[in-house]
Amino acid sequence: MAPAILIAAVMLYLPFLWTTALSFTSYRGLGTPEWVGLDNYIRMFQDPNFLVSMRNTVIWVVGSILVPVGLGLLVAALTYDRRFGMWLRLPFLLPYALSGVGVGVVFGFLLQTHGAINQLLAILGLPGGDVRFTVDAPINTVTMILSSSWQGVGINALLFVIGLQSIPRSVIEAARIDGANAVQMFRYMIWPLLRPLTTVVIGLSIVASLKTFDIIWTMTEGGPGRRSETLAVTMYRETFAVQEFGSGAAVAVFLTLLVFVASIMYLRRQLADRPTRIT
Repeated sequence: MAPAILIAAVMLYLPFLWTTALSFTSYRGLGTPEWVGLDNYIRMFQDPNFLVSMRNTVIWVVGSILVPVGLGLLVAALTYDRRFGMWLRLPFLLPYALSGVGVGVVFGFLLQTHGAINQLLAILGLPGGDVRFTVDAPINTVTMILSSSWQGVGINALLFVIGLQSIPRSVIEAARIDGANAVQMFRYMIWPLLRPLTTVVIGLSIVASLKTFDIIWTMTEGGPGRRSETLAVTMYRETFAVQEFGSGAAVAVFLTLLVFVASIMYLRRQLADRPTRIT
């Protein structure tokens, strides 16, 4: 195990320790870092833009669970065990092959003010022709969540289909013989049996949403006026745009701890609620 532990230490733990040490300093990339203690963290929590970034991050977490996970489960349930079900899922899976930057560029073009979506809604006489999807907050955050969901629905549907394939057919057939309809089978049979996989899918969605950067930077760069920033964008801006490496490191450490705590709390809650098997 020594080579694997050594690689993990060099590639993961040492950079995190260096970042943590840097977060207690004032450093602009040149010279020697100057020790400032907790000043970076104090300024971080006193900054109104950081509080906005926290709010947007929470919105991203909630939206990334409700929309792509929920739609992925719906697509999987509707296409599983259907003729040509694989081909019906394929259009949802293809966007996953694109990069987040590519998705941001496409939807940024479509949703920009007076862009293709605004013009289409105006031509059809539908409401929303004058909505500034990438400018007004929090509409811009919701818009980016929906754009990101377009890419994430397919992979979640694929994971749920794998979970559905692991359910013994005898269980489903027995429920049908007992007279259970589709809603009852999903609620009392399929959904409980999918719970272990759902725990993994939601956990991955939480971690990914907390670290979202590419699609936000491509579509709005966290603007206008930093109103659509998330913690990952704030970290990038402080480090590379403002070149305050100490402040950026403080945000990075806070984001890392947030991801770690959220993952542990979620997994412990799910494992605690799981019934104990008697053998």
